[in-house]
Amino acid sequence: MDKAFDLVIRGGTVVDGTGAPGFEADVGVRDGRIAAVGRIAGAGAEEIDARGQIVTPGFVDVHTHYDGQATWDERMQPSSWHGVTTVVMGNCGVGFAPCRPGDHDRLIRLMEGVEDIPFPVLADGLPWNWESYPDYLDSLGKRRFDVDVGSQLPHAALRVYVMGQRGVDREPATEADINAMAAIAKRSMEAGALGFGTSRTLNHRSSDGSPIATLTAGEDELTGIAMGMAAAGRGALQVVSDFRDAEDEFAMLRRVVERSGRPMSFSLLQSPLNADSWKFFLAQMTEAKAAGLTIRAQVATRPVGVLFGLELTVNPFSSHPSYREIKALPLAERVARLRDPGFRARLLAEEAENARAPGLSPARAWDRIYPMGDEPDYEPTPDRSIAAIAAARGVDPYEVALDHMLDGGEGNGRGMLYLPLLNYAENNLDHVRTMLQHDCVVPGLSDGGAHVGMICDGSFPTTNMAFWTRDRKRGPTLPLEKMVKGQCRDTAELIGLYDRGLVQPGYRADLNVIDYDHLKLKAPQVTYDLPTGGRRLIQRAEGYTATVVAGQVTYRDGEPTGALPGRLLRGATHAPAAMAAE
Repeated sequence: MDKAFDLVIRGGTVVDGTGAPGFEADVGVRDGRIAAVGRIAGAGAEEIDARGQIVTPGFVDVHTHYDGQATWDERMQPSSWHGVTTVVMGNCGVGFAPCRPGDHDRLIRLMEGVEDIPFPVLADGLPWNWESYPDYLDSLGKRRFDVDVGSQLPHAALRVYVMGQRGVDREPATEADINAMAAIAKRSMEAGALGFGTSRTLNHRSSDGSPIATLTAGEDELTGIAMGMAAAGRGALQVVSDFRDAEDEFAMLRRVVERSGRPMSFSLLQSPLNADSWKFFLAQMTEAKAAGLTIRAQVATRPVGVLFGLELTVNPFSSHPSYREIKALPLAERVARLRDPGFRARLLAEEAENARAPGLSPARAWDRIYPMGDEPDYEPTPDRSIAAIAAARGVDPYEVALDHMLDGGEGNGRGMLYLPLLNYAENNLDHVRTMLQHDCVVPGLSDGGAHVGMICDGSFPTTNMAFWTRDRKRGPTLPLEKMVKGQCRDTAELIGLYDRGLVQPGYRADLNVIDYDHLKLKAPQVTYDLPTGGRRLIQRAEGYTATVVAGQVTYRDGEPTGALPGRLLRGATHAPAAMAAE
């Protein structure tokens, strides 16, 4: 006898993505859609007992960099370990299409420099079976994933494709250049791009040190591209900027939105150089909203911090002469040398040759660097810093750092140190809580798939659910219903995906069953599973009983089931017509 539903999730507390209080209900799924929410009598071909757990929409992560990984991998981990069912890539203006054959290495080096994905990994992993951006989408469209994958047109690739070396050299775009970029933007949106990403920050450089090609792109260029999107009637703008002159820069971006009518989001973080500047941007977004404009900020929900370690891109001894002698050795051999009393004494007696080495510059001083423990603490107190530990022991901070890297974490040289760089100017996250309460802010900036040797923030969604709603000790938390809405419905709407983000009949059956009381992050760790055996940082979680994509269970208790229902998203999606309740 046929079952009434493909899947029934029974007896959980549904936190439905609207922001309303949770309620106990069953959720019935049929043909990849939510068919019923309430007391369900009919049976499911598959059933999940969710009693004592919460049921949420699948999380939508609008700021990732899986542009390369999606061409060779089926699983968008680490994001899919953290309840994410939709990812959006092509952020910060970096990506791999459009691209002429002669520019392959150029775009690889840009991604290597901006997002810390090694050149050999990308050179070996990318199939390059495209030139145009629509061709790139066609290539992805043949693949299957554990999440839905959305892509944005990257400005750097577009600029180099149209302008060649002039684009790389950041020359002003001519009228002909702008018209060509606008035409490609229009075709890209029509082919299925969710938007357009650009970068205006000096932090984004190619691995050869040259600034990103889009750094100084003029207002006429940005407006022209946005008008191309407007001609297609679709697509969102995504921007990262230094906002060196905040008023002028924001005013310029606002004019682009006014002219084009396209929605925009930008990265918003607390900078240690101006710890209160975020308040200006909240006020500006409020004014823009009152004027009928859609400008929203993506906010990182914990410090954006760098990890140091013997297995990672950088550690506090990277610029010490003695360490350079051994840096090419396998980890086990390096650990043996570092444990040798004679070598250790020589290393600790040396000074770093780079003034920006960890522990030396004010931004990287030992009082701002912390041991990364087995249970990560992303709001650490000053008494837990390397400087404080060293003072209590009466030793040099370098000794504390070395001992932790050798023996911390999993041991055997796998201990890590954590340096919060952004969002932590005042050694707390009170300002992040304030930002998250603003109606023009969404949680974002996880950079899933990027920074594989220094940063591990693809786990942001778990931080949002566990830390911000339950575990925070140094200040007030936020309601679970609000954080679910932010990570599901608000992020989906930001990028034009109106068919997901809610647990309601008719919506896409992207769901999480979460053992909320036991939800927690594990410590970051290193694995070697990229092409060519490349290294990357990963971070897993406990507490995700099941993740469902398009009605199929993709993960059970954090482990993949083998189901790959995720597909390339081809453009924005409409809200579904409500289905009749069962």
